[in-house]
Amino acid sequence: MRGVKILERALAALPIMLGVCIVVFLFMRLIPGDPVDIMLGEASNVTQEEIDALRAQFNLDDPIHVQLASYLIRVLKGDLGYSISRSAGVRDLLLEALPATVELALSSILLALIVAVPLGIITAVRHRSAVDRTSMAASFLGISMPAFWLGIVLILVFAVRLKWLPTSGRATYGFVPAHVTGLYVLDSILTGDVLALEDSIRHLVLPSIALGAAPAAVITRVIRSSMLEVMRKDYVTFARAKGVAEWAVILKHVFRNALIPAVTVTGLEIGSLLGGNMVVETIFGWPGMGRLVVDGIFSRDYSLVQGAVMVYGFTFVAVNLIADILYTWLNPKLVIGEKV
Repeated sequence: MRGVKILERALAALPIMLGVCIVVFLFMRLIPGDPVDIMLGEASNVTQEEIDALRAQFNLDDPIHVQLASYLIRVLKGDLGYSISRSAGVRDLLLEALPATVELALSSILLALIVAVPLGIITAVRHRSAVDRTSMAASFLGISMPAFWLGIVLILVFAVRLKWLPTSGRATYGFVPAHVTGLYVLDSILTGDVLALEDSIRHLVLPSIALGAAPAAVITRVIRSSMLEVMRKDYVTFARAKGVAEWAVILKHVFRNALIPAVTVTGLEIGSLLGGNMVVETIFGWPGMGRLVVDGIFSRDYSLVQGAVMVYGFTFVAVNLIADILYTWLNPKLVIGEKV
């Protein structure tokens, strides 16, 4: 039964992905500017015949519906097109940039969970105490601060003024680990390169804090409110009346049953970190998909932007499917797709 529900959810994602492809395709065509003009720049010796030939080469002279049909057919074949701004296949460019984005997103959400889970539990247990009020004020501040502003502040304080951490990039020249997965921290561990590991972590700290601050604040508030609601349930009172230790009541009865809303929010935050890190990657010079998309938008690189957004859309769908599966582990009585 669970397998059927999972399959249904996966199939339901296909129309969503199709809609994402169509919407992005159409909106990219609405952006002012011609990619051919941008490619040619200010060259004055280009003839109209050369311009027309270049447009025909990239199918930009076809009607919009013909371009859309051609693009969807290529996507079904696994061909995401050719980047006119970088003179390379879009799939190859995305595969090259994806590990950097995944590493930054995972480190950010890991940092957020390390802060949010214990803080959410403590604030729920010590409700209305000074710790609770201080934590809620800090979480409100974390939600309010834009990631790009926080990133700039972190660079100015810890990189420029204190010189503790690097300002940009994934690794210092000469400290790039041997390629295994493309994730520098993991590759450093797998190859036993301690110097590369230290260098990779130092480069991850500031962008991870900038991206992880808001998710940490959101998840903290969700865990706190969910636990406060669960703590009023009869089975929690009954467990305490039986003499169960308070730590067991909190962790086994309260925290686990309060995790379902937190899992939902965490899944959404992971998708947001993968798809909403464009500005932060640009600020920190992080060579990931976000920076690639920003460059593609400015150069009107239709295929590059469309391919990247498709990857973002697939990531959102996949993360939410994983969250649905986790619901049945947290509460086997739930049916996949029915969230509480």
